[in-house]
Parts: sequence; structure tokens; C-alpha cells
Amino acid sequence: MTQATEVLVPGSADEAVKLFGDGNDVTVIGGGTIVVPELANGRRSAGKALLLTRAGLAGVSRNGSRVTIGAATPVQELVGLEAPVGPCAANVADVEVRSQGTVGGNLCAAVDEVPRGDLQSALLAVGATVRSAGAGGIAEQALEDFLPERDGRLILDVSYDEPEAGSFVALERPHAHVYTALGVSAARAGDGTIRVAATGLAAHGVRLPSAEAAADDPGKAGADAVDDVSPTDDALASAWYRSKTLPVLVRRALTELKEQA
Repeated sequence: MTQATEVLVPGSADEAVKLFGDGNDVTVIGGGTIVVPELANGRRSAGKALLLTRAGLAGVSRNGSRVTIGAATPVQELVGLEAPVGPCAANVADVEVRSQGTVGGNLCAAVDEVPRGDLQSALLAVGATVRSAGAGGIAEQALEDFLPERDGRLILDVSYDEPEAGSFVALERPHAHVYTALGVSAARAGDGTIRVAATGLAAHGVRLPSAEAAADDPGKAGADAVDDVSPTDDALASAWYRSKTLPVLVRRALTELKEQA
């Protein structure tokens, strides 16, 4: 934190929005599990550091089947939610990190040497919407539209309708040091619509429309999923390895979904 010339500690959501403004030269700190080490090691500098610990942006609430999660909610608080969100949250790092890291931080996590932002696949699969602030004021948009343009936005909360059924599967390797090399989430809405999404394939989580179109046939859906992405190499896995394991994970996720029918 010594690199920040100004530390801002809002006492409410409205104050956080006001202090964030258009996001210019503002570094948002929720749990600090990603940002603080980068500041401490000189990989990032912060003209203004906006701390959200007192902004009233934490908590999980329900209104019927609608679930709303505050941006500053620790990831650990999501573990008890229905699949795919709960199991996906339980797979993030370890309990110490989950208890400190926040939902907003996970959704805004940059992909550098290794993939991060595991929750993106689960929240994409349930059709989540994001309420955020920044230039132009407060806006609400589908998560899949928000992720490519998340820079310069302050997440306030995320909401979604609890699915009829859900599943989450992940590629975990012993040397990954609790990073998820590849994760796939699937969800079936009350109207029967099936959504499939993955993390570990791009700069942020992505939906797999070809897999969704063939969801009734998990094997075909898995094979078709590779047409939706262009995996990259990183410290955890090669693009080739991901392209070979993605069909397996998609098949498993959709098979689990069918078993819940």
C-alpha cells in the first residue's frame, strides 16, 4: 500500500461510486489477495487505492429464486450455494484465500502467467447480470457483455436466477498450486435452457455455444466445444492439452446435468 498516494475508504456504496468516479488512476481493493501482492512487489502502482471493506457491498441475499451477491462478498460465502456456483467457489484456491478474496475481485482478475477468475464460468452458466459503476454512471448488463469491457468499472453486485440444475467440473493438476487450469460449468434454467461456460481458455470466462446447441448429446457437445475457443499456453497447461481435455470436461458437466433431470 505504500505505492498509493491516496487511500480512499468509503463508508457506503454511494460513497464508493462517487470516489471511484470514472475509474481513472483508481485501484480497487476488495480482499486484496491479488492486488496487494502486486503493489508490494512493485508490479503495479496505485495513484488512488479504493478500499471496499467498509462500503457495505458484501453479502448474499435472495428474493424468491433471484440471488444477489455483493461485490465485496468473500468467495467462501458462496460455497453453500447450489451448483454450479457453490462447487465452483469451493474449488477456488484454498479456504484462506477464499475467506479473503472477493467475488468482485474474482470477476475482475486479470489473466497473466496463470488463469484466474474461476467464478466467471459458473456465473456465466447461470446467466448472471452485473451492476457496475464508472464513466456514464451505474449500468446493469449481462456478465458475458461486461467481462470484455470490465476495465474502468466498479462492480457493485451480481445477480442471477437460481437454476433448476447445475454442475461444475475442473482440470486440476498437482503442480498447479491451487490454480484451476481449466474449469467448465453447466446450468439448466427453469425453462429448460442449458448454458455452458468455461474458464482457463481466454482472457476471461467464455460461453460455449456449440456445446450448448448439442447439450442433449454430451459426447457431441464436448467434441463441438473446441470450435468455440482458441486455447493458449501458460505455466499450467499447453493449448494442445487444453484442447484435448475440454471435450472431456464438457461431457462430464453435461452428463452430470442430465443425471439431475
